[in-house]
Amino acid sequence: MEQDIRQRALKLVKGEDTASAIEGRCEMKEGAQSDIDLLDAYSRAVITVADTVGPAVTSITVGAPSQNGQPGQMGAGSGVVIAPDGYILTNDHVVHGSKQISVTMTDGTTMGADIVGTDAATDLAVVRAHQGSSLPYATFGDSSSLRVGQLVIAIGNPFGFQSTVSTGVVSALGRGLRSREGRLIENIIQHTAPLNPGNSGGPLVDSRGRIVGINTAIIMMAQGIGFSIPSDTARWVVSQLLTHGRVRRGYLGIGAQQRPLGRRLVRFFNLSDEFAVEVLSVVPEGSAARGGVERGDIIVAIDGQAVTSVDAIHRILSELPIGKPVKLALIRGREMTEKEVLITEARAEDIGSG
Repeated sequence: MEQDIRQRALKLVKGEDTASAIEGRCEMKEGAQSDIDLLDAYSRAVITVADTVGPAVTSITVGAPSQNGQPGQMGAGSGVVIAPDGYILTNDHVVHGSKQISVTMTDGTTMGADIVGTDAATDLAVVRAHQGSSLPYATFGDSSSLRVGQLVIAIGNPFGFQSTVSTGVVSALGRGLRSREGRLIENIIQHTAPLNPGNSGGPLVDSRGRIVGINTAIIMMAQGIGFSIPSDTARWVVSQLLTHGRVRRGYLGIGAQQRPLGRRLVRFFNLSDEFAVEVLSVVPEGSAARGGVERGDIIVAIDGQAVTSVDAIHRILSELPIGKPVKLALIRGREMTEKEVLITEARAEDIGSG
């Protein structure tokens, strides 16, 4: 009897008794095969994306020489090659203030790099590898077409581990995240692909391997929450950095704060919102001052677009060309008035103000 049991066990181990129905067999039934096929398709999609985009993802190492000439404190992050001539997109906070930058490709090739331009307001930067030529590069996708629940794949080189891949889904769209300068970065992508600090600057890609975001931050005390700058924003910032070496933003020359409006005031002026922006200060000889804007004015619209917050002013100004006159709809005392103000370019010290 014992011998028979042992022989049956041997047949099962060797797979020689697959036809007989044995009670207790832990095996997927035919009805569940479609689910397995789906999981296999998911795995193949992730593998294909990792194999395709991985070579374009770089490790970025930064540092500054110390007083004795030796390398100082080092930092690391990720980046993604966006043009074969060595242009690499990463986070501003990865390379900010760096004197020495090196990038390492997945094949182990290491090259020095220089900063092309940075934009702290969106936490994006472009660097160029010194010997960059015919490098593998990734392409931009359309972040505006993303949907909640869509598969996304984060690729990076955290802590020097090359081609670290994690998967998740888009969990929310249109989030707002503050930059170090306090400016609101709009339309942030929130996703569940696990990130490590070294993933900063690496790409978030869709199932076709197109860049839909640049990973920028994680919430250390939360599980499974990551944020990425949308590719539509990144594409605009890159074009500005390559063209001008900086991002050109409009500036009015005011200090302001959000202000709630009473219902009576809203009804009297037939306004669509219960919030506007109060002017707290006006820069002498600035655009707003020359246009007749005064301290205490309440801005309710710029060129017909409702102004409900200081962030709304930043968004509107970023969409309008420098040197263009705009019309500000103001409440001054008990009257609605309109002032024409010329948009000028914001200086570095102006970022964060209106």
